[in-house]
Amino acid sequence: MNSINPDDFKVIDKITLSKIPTELKVDADDDEKEEALDKVQIKLSKKQDAMYAHNKYSFLICLQGMDTSGKDSLIREVFKEFNPRGVVVHSFKTPNSTELEHDYLWRHYLALPEKGKFSVFNRTHYENVLVTRVHPEYIMYENLPGIEKVEDIKSDFWENRFEQINNFEKHIAQNGTIVLKFYFHMSREEQRKRLLNRLENAEDNWKFSAGDMKERERWDDYMMYYEEAINKTSNEKAPWFIIPADDKDMARYIVAKIIWEEMQKLTDIKEPELDPKVRANFSEFKKQLEKE
Repeated sequence: MNSINPDDFKVIDKITLSKIPTELKVDADDDEKEEALDKVQIKLSKKQDAMYAHNKYSFLICLQGMDTSGKDSLIREVFKEFNPRGVVVHSFKTPNSTELEHDYLWRHYLALPEKGKFSVFNRTHYENVLVTRVHPEYIMYENLPGIEKVEDIKSDFWENRFEQINNFEKHIAQNGTIVLKFYFHMSREEQRKRLLNRLENAEDNWKFSAGDMKERERWDDYMMYYEEAINKTSNEKAPWFIIPADDKDMARYIVAKIIWEEMQKLTDIKEPELDPKVRANFSEFKKQLEKE
């Protein structure tokens, strides 16, 4: 497990999703994978406490993937050792009426992390160049100048959105937010198995949506648009990582290790030192408290 190198999953050149495996074969059983994740969780928690006190950096963790790719369970498992004050999860649904009165990035700006904290975007601003590419009719709800019908949405519209997203991420990165973007690369066959599991197991029935079946029919379109979005928006300040997602335990460990390695690069993070005058009076403070 220690041989996992986060750079192996980082997108630094143009990628073709169909050529990237959806499962990483390792010589470890499920217990060993969980134990490895537990160790990273503890280290992440301690480092995040120091980052919170340091109050200079923040992390934006972006999670994208097809339905059933394991985003929800990863959030639960990877961040469960964090102090609750240090991490906020945002699940972006269909824009509501208030959000549609603003540009498409507005609601994402509002959810950016405070200094010292993590924000996890479960589905992200990339929905605006993914779902809307598959269903361009959704753009009509944005009431944009010059867009009166779907046929008005030309290729330069999407190129502009990629540029806007790159600028958005560049802006927040230059102001102390570490941006890490994870695509959960799951096979179509694995999704089929997971959807069947939701149908066959009563305790998981609530997770099933007929909409998942509809979107599954557009699998090839989604793969094409994911590939394009990743290629156009992965850069050193806001890199994409392609995570083999057919094995959920392995995917969780890889994501946790990548975050840990990125945190290790922030060598100036340290807890603030206590005022020497305050420390010198510790014994007196202790006496006062003991007398109460």
